[in-house]
Amino acid sequence: MTSLLPRHAIIPAPRHVGWPPVGVVIPTRNRPQLLRRALRSVLAQDYPGPLQVFIVFDQTEPEFALHATGDRPVSVLSNLRTPGLAGARNRGILAATDSEMIAFLDDDDAWLPGKLTAQVSALRARPGTLFTTCAIEVEYGGRRVPRLAGKHEVAVADLARSRMAMLHSSGFLMRREAIVTDPARGGIGLVAEDAPGSQNEDWDLLLRAARLAPILHLDVPLVRVLWGRSSLFAQEYETKISSLRWMLARHPEIGATPPGAARVYGQMACWEAAQGNRTEALRWARAAIRNNWREPRAAIAMAAASGLVRVERVLHALHRLGRGI
Repeated sequence: MTSLLPRHAIIPAPRHVGWPPVGVVIPTRNRPQLLRRALRSVLAQDYPGPLQVFIVFDQTEPEFALHATGDRPVSVLSNLRTPGLAGARNRGILAATDSEMIAFLDDDDAWLPGKLTAQVSALRARPGTLFTTCAIEVEYGGRRVPRLAGKHEVAVADLARSRMAMLHSSGFLMRREAIVTDPARGGIGLVAEDAPGSQNEDWDLLLRAARLAPILHLDVPLVRVLWGRSSLFAQEYETKISSLRWMLARHPEIGATPPGAARVYGQMACWEAAQGNRTEALRWARAAIRNNWREPRAAIAMAAASGLVRVERVLHALHRLGRGI
């Protein structure tokens, strides 16, 4: 099979012929019960290869009682890097020196049975692939809704048009050497710690990975994602806007793709409307319509700016359908 790696890449070949060692990075902050659910879902996997979990406590005291040794060791770490999700993830990645693959799991999500084996099997079948994702099952208000992509390979153009929410970070599985290798040397690079509020850092990582090689996607729900009030960033609207501006500056292809630009402008309009900034909300809504007159977020923002509806109420309705703004 022809390698998907670019010619300038200097990522070493896999060290293991069989099932490669996987390091699972779980960043956490003040969610002890959900964290235990997440951890159980990892330890219950049927993966036949070596598996090690790295729980990274961010801006909170580590719970060393979770540390365990054995066939599936659990390491408890403090985030010594930039405070926030991105720094915590990088802390775990860099600690996983014996792992060939890195998987992410948020502390309020859970892997479904067979998740890891399915993804590693897919990566092993395509040696040049650096990054794989899977579909998700959204849990909100007692309902569970699957989110599928309708495709098995994701390119930069796909991610410029849409964030593709079903490519959730809790479903990321990556070759570690690609992540720890700087983009200037042919790698993907670590998670961006300068992302405002550690938001959209996962979208940024997907785009950087897709520039090197198409992302392999398993379009079956293998992760249960908890949406709603559990999110630490649920209502930080100004941070949401800043992170979208950061993405537009970092990835010009988003702004150059009319549907993608309209989607981002529509989101910014909604977050401005949620803060009561009517003038800015209408400005971004008009920008969204200029790029794509069918962009639904523009209509939501204009209705919210006019006082006809609250953004939070729309979000609640969308979350029940497994979707968001």
